[in-house]
Amino acid sequence: MFKNKTLLITGGTGSFGNAVLNRFLDTDIGEIRIFSRDEKKQDDMRHEFQQRMPEAAEKIKFYIGDVRDLQSVKNAMHGVDYIFHAAALKQVPSCEFFPVEAVKTNVLGTENVLTAAIDEGVKSVICLSTDKAAYPVNAMGTSKAMMEKVIVAKSRTVDAQKTKICCTRYGNVMCSRGSVIPLWIEQIKAGKPITITEPCMTRFIMSLDEAVDLVLFAFENGQNGDILVQKAPACTIEILAKAVKELFDKENKTQIKVIGIRHGEKMYETLLTNEECSHATDMGKFYRVPCDKRDLNYDKYFKEGDDKRNPLTEFNSNNTDLLNVEQVKEKLLSLKYIREELAKRERTEYEA
Repeated sequence: MFKNKTLLITGGTGSFGNAVLNRFLDTDIGEIRIFSRDEKKQDDMRHEFQQRMPEAAEKIKFYIGDVRDLQSVKNAMHGVDYIFHAAALKQVPSCEFFPVEAVKTNVLGTENVLTAAIDEGVKSVICLSTDKAAYPVNAMGTSKAMMEKVIVAKSRTVDAQKTKICCTRYGNVMCSRGSVIPLWIEQIKAGKPITITEPCMTRFIMSLDEAVDLVLFAFENGQNGDILVQKAPACTIEILAKAVKELFDKENKTQIKVIGIRHGEKMYETLLTNEECSHATDMGKFYRVPCDKRDLNYDKYFKEGDDKRNPLTEFNSNNTDLLNVEQVKEKLLSLKYIREELAKRERTEYEA
């Protein structure tokens, strides 16, 4: 499907963009465009892939711009076949203090990307959302919930034969930018306590590869207006901290220090709400939440309705599979970042 095609990744210098490049660059894809506003990250990424994959690096094209600026998005859109829209403000505390900035990027930025994609005849747009958009209690989650509403609303008015618009929703991606795991590793290296917010707090956990898998699943199987959700496992923050500690602190010297919940955090996250369950579809490893195709003429629905409710129930980080320390360690060891950090530690210990 991607043979000789052009893929645009907004926010492409982030963790997701790097994961997509690692997955796609040595395939027969024609071109991958990285669209972002940070020239330093683009330059670093350019040099990294020129050194690591010189035979394929020519496929990467870099575009400076901001999803907040419709014209700069349009400038990068000509000839694009597919878009993975990952540009976002994702940090919960910073969005709490600067909520309007979250709206500008997450809501209005998404509107700009979709408008430009439709105008340019892009075949498929997959947008990345978060579990914090379900029952949002913070500015980041609220802006992402509004982003999802923009996506679904756009899908109702677009010609699906020309442009398909879908959304993916997933939980915490381990070792991505903003992940707490690299912070804990640095704290252990420095001989400091691991700082956790609340031991009993639960979070979905997944790898970057699994995040890419979900986007590709949406690309291949999603219908216009769908929200696709991956059935991810979860664990408590305490279990995650203990798993990292056991991997990186063999002498068991590191303490775990509870610092309290930060601005805008929930005790558990939800990937599929009770309300969405009424019309969601179980697809094995994924849930599909189809677009509500009704129009504003509600009168015609008064006499007709569906009296059978879908048996699905809310899917959250408390009722999914909760992993123990050994299971979390196994999941961590599957990550390239963790293996590289452990190798660095072993070299340091050997040299010492």
